[in-house]
Amino acid sequence: MPTKSRPRPPARPRLYEQLVERLVEHMREAGLGVGDRLPPERELAAALEVSRASLSQALVALEVQGIIEVRHGDGAIIRQTVSEQGVLALLRDRENRRAEIIEARQALEVKLTELAAARRTPQDLDAIDSALELMRQEVENGDRGVTGDEHFHAAITAAARSRLLARMMNEIAPMIRETRLESLSQPERPRASLDSHERIASAIRAGDPRAAADAMRDHLLLVSDVEAPVSS
Repeated sequence: MPTKSRPRPPARPRLYEQLVERLVEHMREAGLGVGDRLPPERELAAALEVSRASLSQALVALEVQGIIEVRHGDGAIIRQTVSEQGVLALLRDRENRRAEIIEARQALEVKLTELAAARRTPQDLDAIDSALELMRQEVENGDRGVTGDEHFHAAITAAARSRLLARMMNEIAPMIRETRLESLSQPERPRASLDSHERIASAIRAGDPRAAADAMRDHLLLVSDVEAPVSS
């Protein structure tokens, strides 16, 4: 006779999910709305009785969803409000999509970089160098380098001169921003990302499509290495 199946107990929420839920609850209970600022991280961590590292992970999750914007030296600004249940649903959907987003980037950006190395103009190289300099300044100022990173990849897409591939990149741009924020929030990642950008730019500048494609492939492997969320 077939054995009777038993219902599985519900999975325990991971610590960072609990923190995300608690932060959204705090926004609601405190009457915070769009444009308001969350308390400083040190104060929040003490109130929640968690480490700043765990809190930072929860804030990144909220930032990726566009609920807050974290500004270097200016704290976290609320950009939209959402229910506790809604934010957790968004969070779990994003986790399921992460691998697919990286796969899409590997398919598109490796080819775009190869084309950029073959087709780049002096103006393209200037745009790539400007993006690198912007990211370098951001990192040296203690920021994550998100804007410079975005400009760098946009400059490569423009240098490739492939309208169809550029349109495809534009379609997944919001999802790419999610993985960019997650990656650049990892400890020591901004500097490592800047270094890999330098290698990509060097290969494009040399007009070496194969080396450029390999450098971009290595960079995307770095991006995909996101530390697993802390468990409860």
